[in-house]
Amino acid sequence: MDAVKNAANSASETVQQGISGTSKEANKSVAKDSNASVGDRATAAKDAASDKASESKHDLKK
Repeated sequence: MDAVKNAANSASETVQQGISGTSKEANKSVAKDSNASVGDRATAAKDAASDKASESKHDLKK
């Protein structure tokens, strides 16, 4: 039973890691977009850093 639970948790962490990675890349694109406002770029940069931390956290839980 523990093996099934561990496999499910690992799969969930992998999905969450992928979502964080996708969000990080989208935020990086906004942060680099010279057509975006300074405020939007700063927020996107902050969010990308947060997504990177979340991505790393989920990687460690696998």
